Amino acid sequence: MSQDRSVPVWRTVEAAFRLAFRAAPMHLAADVVIALLTAATPVVTAWLTRATIDGLVTSASGRELFAGVGGLAVAGVAFGVLPQVATYLRVEIGRRCAVVALDELYRAVERQSGLRRFEDPAFLDRLRMAGAGGRAPGDLCGAVLATGAGLLGAGGLLTALILVSPLMAVIVLAAAVPVVVLELTLARRRATVTWQMSPAARREFFFGQLLSHPVAAKEVRLFGLAGFLRDRMLKEHRTIDAAERGLDRRELATQGGLALLGSCVAGGGLIWAVFAARQGRLSVGDVSMFVVTVASLQAALAGLVGALAGGHLHALSFAHHSAVLAAEPDLPIAADPRPIPPLRRGIELRDVWFRYADDKPWVLRGVSFTIPYGSSVALAGRNGAGKTTLVKLLCRLYDPTRGAILWDGVDLREMRVDDLRERIAAVFQDYMEYDLTAAENIGLGDVAAMRDRARIVQAARSAGIDDVLAGLPRGYDTMLSQMFAEDADETDPQDSSQAVTTLSGGQWQRVAFARAIMRRGRDLLILDEPSAGLDAVAEHEVHREVRNFRAGRTSLLISHRLGAVADADKIVVLAGGVVAEEGDHAALMAAAGTYAQLFTLQASGYLRAGADR
Repeated sequence: MSQDRSVPVWRTVEAAFRLAFRAAPMHLAADVVIALLTAATPVVTAWLTRATIDGLVTSASGRELFAGVGGLAVAGVAFGVLPQVATYLRVEIGRRCAVVALDELYRAVERQSGLRRFEDPAFLDRLRMAGAGGRAPGDLCGAVLATGAGLLGAGGLLTALILVSPLMAVIVLAAAVPVVVLELTLARRRATVTWQMSPAARREFFFGQLLSHPVAAKEVRLFGLAGFLRDRMLKEHRTIDAAERGLDRRELATQGGLALLGSCVAGGGLIWAVFAARQGRLSVGDVSMFVVTVASLQAALAGLVGALAGGHLHALSFAHHSAVLAAEPDLPIAADPRPIPPLRRGIELRDVWFRYADDKPWVLRGVSFTIPYGSSVALAGRNGAGKTTLVKLLCRLYDPTRGAILWDGVDLREMRVDDLRERIAAVFQDYMEYDLTAAENIGLGDVAAMRDRARIVQAARSAGIDDVLAGLPRGYDTMLSQMFAEDADETDPQDSSQAVTTLSGGQWQRVAFARAIMRRGRDLLILDEPSAGLDAVAEHEVHREVRNFRAGRTSLLISHRLGAVADADKIVVLAGGVVAEEGDHAALMAAAGTYAQLFTLQASGYLRAGADR
């Protein structure tokens, strides 16, 4: 994994300013004005200091002195107030940019319609860093404006210093060169270290999550894993600390040396100015101007270098955001997508080959079969035969490496992904348990009907979970989570205004089934292990409900319990990534092949278990 540096910095800066202008145009304009005033303040102060002191020595008129002193007072106020105003503006720009940046970021993530990007650790690291750097575009704009102000201010001060001593101007400027080079080097080094430590940070987060996750808590405590996981977490944390500590020490040595260099230049310049004044080559005003100019110029150069280094760091951070936005969709998009009419003939898998990467083994090798319209097809086979992979291909979470999947004769790749998925209802084996209310957990099956309580309740009844949900402390409005307790009074231990509960595995499975039922009217129903983990009674009830729900629908059922697929119109048996046999239950049993062996093995296991009792 390497950090992408192919995007020019100026492109990143341009993108940041475009984003900031969309997010906070008035604040950005005000910040530009403040930056210009900030740049002018030290230059005006230096010239007014010279004029005022020389006026005192030459007995200038009171009006002239008052004008000089008044100008210095105004410059002093500006010197104190402008940075505060600039800070406020840049924080507010950062906030507003963060909202727009996060919206852009996750819209870009949404465009990744398949799963391949989400199985790429490098992409996930980049996504995490882009999300964590939500204020980077605002910070980058602030750094660029500060850099511009620093350049203008330093230019004005350098001009004033040249009028006093061209040689000292050259020396001060020369002393700033190594500062700029080393600070930029350190900024790039810090960004590189942050990127290199991303895998360690990800592992540290993973081990920390295991130590506190309620699902992992049982095994962690039963097997005594807490110490092991804590050691792993701390090991990753120390690795990150060691990298950052080395960088901090390098910065300390570098910046300490640069500060010493700056002090030597300022001290040497002051000694020269004093001797030059004694020799009559400089006036008292010149000496005062020299002192103010050198101090202000060094401060301006330090601010300029800091802004450059910070801007460079923010640019590298914002580059992750730009890279996510620029990432090509993981599934090809048809130039002229075909409309998807209601399914009328069926779905055909034609010589489908698939593997998850070029260096991975083939999961499917020339799979061909059909799912006729209005019929139920079941997939059977041992673990790893490719059943769940076929489900992913049918939902177009991946595309076949070779071959095609046809919907009424049209290749899925010629359709809009969203249109295809709008035609599908599914219960996945690894279904989600959302930290939302019971009603929301079901309503997510059709977000447009989220407020249709009657439809949600009907879906729950069809899935056999209505009685359980209605009996919760707040019924369907009960939060199914241990993580959130909305609206509860944390100061009152007796308050139960927001009841929170969790469901059993079987109950959650029924909620997931209800979520699929919400997608009524879809053309294809996919049920991937809808009864896994259920007891015999619950399994029987779920499969009865599944049979009722898929009656007359085009459906694909996957189950390791072959008794649950025996009533399918057609059973396709996968073995080693190929179709070993297909037919209905009676035909496959008569053929005495793989299906018959698996079915007989399972049935004999149940009979032996009954006999043992």
